[in-house]
Amino acid sequence: MNDLTNKVVAITGASSGIGKQVAIESVRRGAQVVLMARNVEKLEEVKKKCEEINLNSAEILKLDVGNTDEVDEVIEKIYQKYQTVDYVLNAAGFGDFSSNFVNADFDTIQEMFIVNVLGLMYVSRIFAGKMIEQGYGHILNIGSMAGKLPTAKAAAYAATKAAVIAFSDGLRLELQPLNVYVTTINPGPVNTNFFTAADPSGKYINRLKETPISKIIFLEPDSLAIEIVNSFGKRKREINKPKIMAVASVLTKVAPHIGDYITSHFGDLK
Repeated sequence: MNDLTNKVVAITGASSGIGKQVAIESVRRGAQVVLMARNVEKLEEVKKKCEEINLNSAEILKLDVGNTDEVDEVIEKIYQKYQTVDYVLNAAGFGDFSSNFVNADFDTIQEMFIVNVLGLMYVSRIFAGKMIEQGYGHILNIGSMAGKLPTAKAAAYAATKAAVIAFSDGLRLELQPLNVYVTTINPGPVNTNFFTAADPSGKYINRLKETPISKIIFLEPDSLAIEIVNSFGKRKREINKPKIMAVASVLTKVAPHIGDYITSHFGDLK
């Protein structure tokens, strides 16, 4: 397990889900965490959990990743206080599985791209520049298996995550010679409040839990967080979970018709 004593971990989307669990796991290993999200009240709850483990281990900064001026201001504040940031996790994002693409609210789709893609890209851009100056660093971006295995009612969301994967691949190659690492995390369904917003009806999550393979594909955020934090400082291209979906994503590229059959018959629960 990585010892993160005296390391600084900056996390967007730290108010819940994967971002929250990575923050807690990082503090367990001695890190100082900077928690960023739009919901300050929820950030306070995460900070409290972190400081139950280690006093004064967490700082809160309100951030809307879709606001470039705000991103500039917040990252400048971080560097003024800490001088260096060792690891950045881009976990801010949301999905919408409530309807088919042709019936979806297009304002929501645009917002999804602003937060999931453009916001992540801009945060990565500013931190990458700082990491190049400091001579090291590691950026970790939350993609999704949806970016590799798109399903019905998730066309737009899958497109945002496919963009995150492609962007991270290109950025990794650019930064690799400069001692700055980039890792993409592509989880399948994770047991978080993500689905509360993505599908307020609850139909998807209920159907998912009822499937025979739910225990195999349904991920717990704390175990995923451990694997993410274990990768800090390592030249790791991707984390793809669960393994069965990672294999299916490869099969889809090799045999697209079989991939379409699998996703339409076993992955279309929305």
